[in-house]
Amino acid sequence: MKVCRVLGTVVATAKHAAFAGRKLLVVQPLDDRGADKGDSYIAVDVAQAGVGDVVLVSSEGNGTRQILKMGDIVPIRSLVVGVVDRVDVEAAWLEE
Repeated sequence: MKVCRVLGTVVATAKHAAFAGRKLLVVQPLDDRGADKGDSYIAVDVAQAGVGDVVLVSSEGNGTRQILKMGDIVPIRSLVVGVVDRVDVEAAWLEE
């Protein structure tokens, strides 16, 4: 799981059937201080997140299949599974 910020939405007129009716979001991974970390990517939204929200993104294939209740072959890798209200990080963790 990764903590990310939603940067925007994706609109696609032609896409794989597995994406039909699903909202696609561009998400930016964040580090433990809330700063951008790495490249942004696209995730399917199952948490009704919006632009600017901090979200929890799952990028694990088995979890994706279980959440979406789809078969073995799913061309979806990342799911927004929750909207984060707050993140608390202890100072000792940051000093390592």
